[in-house]
Amino acid sequence: MHILEDIRAYKRNDPAARSAAEILLLYNGLHATIHYRIAHWLHLHHMRFLARWISQLSKFFTGIEIHPGATIGRRLVIDHGTGIVIGETAQIGDDCLLYQGVTLGGTGKDVGKRHPTLGNNVMVGSGAKVLGPFKVGDNARIAANAVVLREVPANATVVGVPGHVVRLSGEKLDHIHTPDPVMLEIEQLRLKLLELEAKVSQLQKEGE
Repeated sequence: MHILEDIRAYKRNDPAARSAAEILLLYNGLHATIHYRIAHWLHLHHMRFLARWISQLSKFFTGIEIHPGATIGRRLVIDHGTGIVIGETAQIGDDCLLYQGVTLGGTGKDVGKRHPTLGNNVMVGSGAKVLGPFKVGDNARIAANAVVLREVPANATVVGVPGHVVRLSGEKLDHIHTPDPVMLEIEQLRLKLLELEAKVSQLQKEGE
């Protein structure tokens, strides 16, 4: 059963999870997933008003909004979850992990497939926004507060606004020590400026 798989996935991913009963009774992320699966079944069977009613009721109680038209794989873990929004055409693979404040949304410019597709074993950090109808590859890691607007290769780590790939490996994402690509570029510009200033100073001395 999906619910037993989900509970085991929460126990693997959340050090604070002490028992299956605690997860089942107290974890909003699991509740939102259960409500989604009911709403999704209704959506597929063309009872779409009732599906949306359940999803909105779930949003009220959990703080997590999952459109019933979204496609979600097995063993999804939603850690904390408040503020998560998952759009109608979003697709999420197996064994994914979403933290609070994540948006899997659209840009407002696309029609049809408007929302992202996450591969298997993708982690999306707190406050990250993944916007548009592109693919995030298997085992990708998206850092907290990143804004991702284009396709992400498998095994990549993405940080920054807009998101930049900073490494291609399956290592666990270290939010503290992950480099900021924008700051790296600024540092390179600073070093270049110092180099140019040194050259200008040298030319001035030679001209005296």
